[in-house]
Amino acid sequence: MLDGEAALPSCPLQKVLGRTRSHSYKKNLDVTKIRTGKPQPLLRVDDHDFTMRPAFGGPAIPVGMDVQVESLDSISEVDMDFTMTLYLRHYWKDERLAFPSTSNKSMTFDGRLVKKIWVPDVFFVHSKRSFIHDTTTDNIMLRVFPDGHVLYSMRITVTAMCNMDFSHFPLDSQTCSLELESYAYTDEDLMLYWKNGDESLKTDEKISLSQFLIQKFHTTSRLAFYSSTGWYNRLYITFTLHRHIFFFLLQTYFPATLMVMLSWVSFWIDHRAVPARVSLGIMTVLTMFTIITGVNASMPRVSYIKAVDIYLWVSFVFVFLSVLEYAAVNYLTTVQERKERKLREKFPCMCGMSHSRTMMLDGSCSESEANSLAGYPRSHILTEERQDKIVVHLALSTESSSSRKKGLLKGQMGLRLFQNTHTIDKYFRLIFPASYIFFNIIYWSVFS
Repeated sequence: MLDGEAALPSCPLQKVLGRTRSHSYKKNLDVTKIRTGKPQPLLRVDDHDFTMRPAFGGPAIPVGMDVQVESLDSISEVDMDFTMTLYLRHYWKDERLAFPSTSNKSMTFDGRLVKKIWVPDVFFVHSKRSFIHDTTTDNIMLRVFPDGHVLYSMRITVTAMCNMDFSHFPLDSQTCSLELESYAYTDEDLMLYWKNGDESLKTDEKISLSQFLIQKFHTTSRLAFYSSTGWYNRLYITFTLHRHIFFFLLQTYFPATLMVMLSWVSFWIDHRAVPARVSLGIMTVLTMFTIITGVNASMPRVSYIKAVDIYLWVSFVFVFLSVLEYAAVNYLTTVQERKERKLREKFPCMCGMSHSRTMMLDGSCSESEANSLAGYPRSHILTEERQDKIVVHLALSTESSSSRKKGLLKGQMGLRLFQNTHTIDKYFRLIFPASYIFFNIIYWSVFS
């Protein structure tokens, strides 16, 4: 009895302890490890065939586009292309993606859903290279609204072809365009259009290029025809670039002008200083050839003449003509000296001879022989002073006449330019600068 009576109170206590342990076990249970049923997805992707476009068999599905240009990375004249980074956004409606919602809020997904649904197959016409940025993940965003409207956005860098005309280079302006088009769907299945007209294109105000001034961006749309597949909607992003001239003034025009002016220095150097004038001429010719080669190395090999080619080659011709001018002066000087040397050897001194018409006083005739000219009238004596001799032309009274005097004067004036080599240099000191200045006036008025 005592043992039984002692055991009775212990039964309720054990029940209380058991309940406490059970409650604490349920409280500390990790709910994340409890297997629950699979939640029902709002987008019933598996219930539809997304290999077909929306409203297949009906009218063309409209797909709106807008673009935000992030940067214009580079312009290549050699490859005739440009590189641009942009945000490309598509807008369309797919009722298969509609879902019930009381708050009318959209759902946002990353690029993993793109592979499971239908998206427009837009590509860049005339593109050479393009890629979707993938740092730190694919830069793709998909936003679905309850009524089935879809926003599909991606960040792309594309390198596309740009047909450039260099006939006015470097005083030129270039117009390039980025073209978007559906690859598979003709205008009967898919209608591409700019969602907000010209407002569909946004650009960053900080976009700039080192050699170009970006004048304007604008959008257009046209139909493109392929003989084997049909008509397609094509969208254009067109922009105009105006080249900065200051770089080329410093690197091309200014050095070329200095070389032409340096070649004129030879006109002030004595024609007897052969090494000085020859070395100066060769140096300016080679420098001009180096400038021309450097400019053409950074340009495509086009089959027409560029504006910079005209300037450089005309400058090269001026430099080359200055070298030819000295060659002409040196040749005429040599011929003149050879003739005078032969004349001195044939007639050492003709002073005092009554039948002579010409005599030379070069220090070899005596003073008494020179005084023998006193018998001739002054009107019949023509004198010409040279560097180291005096040539005296005598016209005898028995043979002189007014016509012979005139012929002699005309001959002297006609040969003076070729006999006095210094006169040639004096003329070219004025002719070359005046001609080059006139060429510059014409050049800059035509191409600027």
